[in-house]
Amino acid sequence: MSPSAIRPLRFMGRLLAATAEAVGLVALFLTLIVATDGAGSGLGAWFAAVGVAVVAAMWRGRRRSSRGRLVPFLPVLVAAALTLSVCVPTVPTTRRHPAALSFVTTEHVRLSTGSRVAVYHYPPTGSSPRHPVPLVYLNGGPVRGISVLDHRFLHRLAGQGYDVYAYEQAGGGRSDLLPMDQYAITRSVHDLGAFVDRLGKGRADVLGFSSGAVVLTRALADPAIAGHLRRAVIAEPGPMDGPTARMAGQKGRPSARGIAPAMTGPRSTRVPRYAVAFGLMRLGLLSPDNGLVGQAEGDNAFTAADLGSDTASAYCARDAQRIPVEDTERNFSFSAAASLRIQQTIKDSASISPQLRRSRTPAMLMIAECSSQIRQWATTTLADNPAIQRTQYMPGVGHHMWNGLDDNDRRAAAVITAFLQDKPAPLPDYPTRADIPAFLRNHE
Repeated sequence: MSPSAIRPLRFMGRLLAATAEAVGLVALFLTLIVATDGAGSGLGAWFAAVGVAVVAAMWRGRRRSSRGRLVPFLPVLVAAALTLSVCVPTVPTTRRHPAALSFVTTEHVRLSTGSRVAVYHYPPTGSSPRHPVPLVYLNGGPVRGISVLDHRFLHRLAGQGYDVYAYEQAGGGRSDLLPMDQYAITRSVHDLGAFVDRLGKGRADVLGFSSGAVVLTRALADPAIAGHLRRAVIAEPGPMDGPTARMAGQKGRPSARGIAPAMTGPRSTRVPRYAVAFGLMRLGLLSPDNGLVGQAEGDNAFTAADLGSDTASAYCARDAQRIPVEDTERNFSFSAAASLRIQQTIKDSASISPQLRRSRTPAMLMIAECSSQIRQWATTTLADNPAIQRTQYMPGVGHHMWNGLDDNDRRAAAVITAFLQDKPAPLPDYPTRADIPAFLRNHE
């Protein structure tokens, strides 16, 4: 083979070797990030990885000419620059809360638990009779701000005569952060009890959605808190305890996940620092309280687009091309780290079934046709809570049952208000406890 033909091959070989060295350094850096739990914003792992790479480059170049000794350092420089970007914040590292909403006043309240939460009050309006019992809303997440879509639904309920209160759970939205080790499902339950007590209006009705429904379900299993609740609406619940969280099972009719257009807008996961941090946390390789990205910085960085297909999974497949904008960029807030922490405390918790079977607070369960939730999460709640008086299977909607599409908000409000007023249900009571086996078979 001629020298002219050999040169390109040598160049390609050196290029591949340099690329492999750079990839190896990146892999070493990520391994050290995991091993150190991101200590010092990742700089400890960076200095260690680069130090090892520099020593290795000096060893490889020890017998080369003075000029040739620089060649092994090129992949080190490239990889060092790439990995250094993981250690440098690109958003403020102190919490920046969402701007104030124009349509409802935000009040900050210190609960007896120590949590300082953002509270929204929708007094009763319209010509409907006033209902003397306050209605408290617990949103999903966990540790997510209340979306504009949810605020619109709360305004609708107020227009039907309800005195509606909502608060963003500790760490979410405009509420203050907690130390990471204080986030727990038990803290969320105690915060609910403390909030109802602080209202000072006697017993309250509570509407809990998704992870908020989990908080409500666990509150019903605590007599000290359940005694302050008049009626409970459990809408699309997540797993209520560890045994339920470990259940495998069926989901509802097909959702829009995987077929809806990709969400638009900025994504923190396109920035190396946050892609690494959120990715490793999701995989369980970094703790929620890791030293790479602090809680406040992570909250500031996370965007609605980072939720990806999770939003689409809350809508029916038939709605894939018309999924509404749930929130504004200025209002959106989600703490990925605190959310993972609370979810882990649910997975680690013992069964609450024995306590829930003693519940006496009248309750209603709402299940969506295209639910992205495991069906057994809802049916286990139904089976274990004898105080659930009716179940409303909501046709034509996904996990986010009130979503501004068609007449979905009106139908959801009709189901909720009928139960709160002890009026006949707009829909059949389905599934009943006796229907659970057939209901699950129909969704296999």
